[in-house]
Amino acid sequence: MTAARISPLANPTFRRLFAAQVCSLLAIGLMTVAMSLAAYRIGGAAAAGQILGFLLAVKMVAYVGIAPLAEALLAGAPRKRVMVGLNAARMLLLLPMAFATETWQIAALALVFFAVSSGFTPLFQSVIPDVLPDEHAYSRALVWSRIAYTLESVLSPVIAAIVLQLIAAEFLFWVAALAFVGSILGLLITRFPADTGAQRKGPFLTRALNGLHIYRKTPRLRGLFLFNFALSLSMAWVLVNSVVLAGTTLGDAERHFPILMTLYGLGAAIGAVLVPRLIERLDERRVMAVGALTHAALGFGIALPLGYAGHLALWLAFGLAASLVLTPGGLVIARSARAVDRASVFAAQFSLSHVGWLVAYPLAGQLAALAGLTPSLLVLSALTAGVALLAIRVWPAADPLTRSHVHPDLPSDHPHLRDTPAHGARHRHAHPFHIDVLHPEWSDSQSA
Repeated sequence: MTAARISPLANPTFRRLFAAQVCSLLAIGLMTVAMSLAAYRIGGAAAAGQILGFLLAVKMVAYVGIAPLAEALLAGAPRKRVMVGLNAARMLLLLPMAFATETWQIAALALVFFAVSSGFTPLFQSVIPDVLPDEHAYSRALVWSRIAYTLESVLSPVIAAIVLQLIAAEFLFWVAALAFVGSILGLLITRFPADTGAQRKGPFLTRALNGLHIYRKTPRLRGLFLFNFALSLSMAWVLVNSVVLAGTTLGDAERHFPILMTLYGLGAAIGAVLVPRLIERLDERRVMAVGALTHAALGFGIALPLGYAGHLALWLAFGLAASLVLTPGGLVIARSARAVDRASVFAAQFSLSHVGWLVAYPLAGQLAALAGLTPSLLVLSALTAGVALLAIRVWPAADPLTRSHVHPDLPSDHPHLRDTPAHGARHRHAHPFHIDVLHPEWSDSQSA
């Protein structure tokens, strides 16, 4: 077994891309803190929450609506050049944010910033399977990626607090821009894998909707969406209401909220590390099902008399269960699309997953306000369990990559039939099956 198979960090290309990702995530984390402080500066204590909620809604709208369009617009261009350009654009957009004095000004800049991000993230995600074609190495790369996301959410506020001892809050946007410089340098020194050469053809709208079409036609991708949506329902409660619980139940929000979220992040990191071995023993479907149903079961635990240590243990377990659902997603997508379609499917996943959060975040906040913390989590956990059971039903247990199927309409000398020899009058053959022009419908036949 090669070193790259054991650890993706042994691969120098992945190592540099990972460094670029860490810098990019740090930049976004610092930008989010700076945006929160800007909302307070503009609106004061009375309106800061409304302004920040509006800005986060702008973020979700950009992510949901623009990701597929951006992927189609950028398809065919050299990936390295595009990613460097998008990072440079994000860096430049941060500079005028320091001088924004009105809500509409920062909202307009944020809309463009998150629109650019919606083009960058799926493209970045689609490069990693090309860098690490070995499935074992790629599954471990997803672990590192999930840990990077977790550390970003924990470390960004800490770094921001340190930096704010030296500079005014509005110039935190410029520190975030410096982090993008690190990301750009990481991309520039990376030798990207060669593009596939093939390009999707057709009208712009058809290409923009290609990833969503593949998603809709592929059962395991529909299951992936449902598992992610299931998790978002109860996980949104944790992310939205932990600070409220820390203040009301534990008695001191400023002291206990960071501790709860640190335990949550630690659990997420532990869960991510466990995922590759769990997938080897089970499979992605079972691992995600265990994670979603466990997260729901843990939510019911909020009704127990937990005590302080019990709450810490519960938040640790919440993070672990969430990672079992979130970490395998990239592997599922890589198995479900041709290399030429991979970026569009990652864009579809990026968009659809944020649709789930767009529903879950306000639902978690409103339910808690109307029914209280404990009843709202019980309701959301029940919904998580119900949607997870639907995902299990939608994603078949027997789900091989290679599938037997027929091509009755293709001539015998068609290149596709020469690449993978076929038999009989209906040209039956088997190969790794993906939805595309030659395979517009899912095949339920399995290879022997």
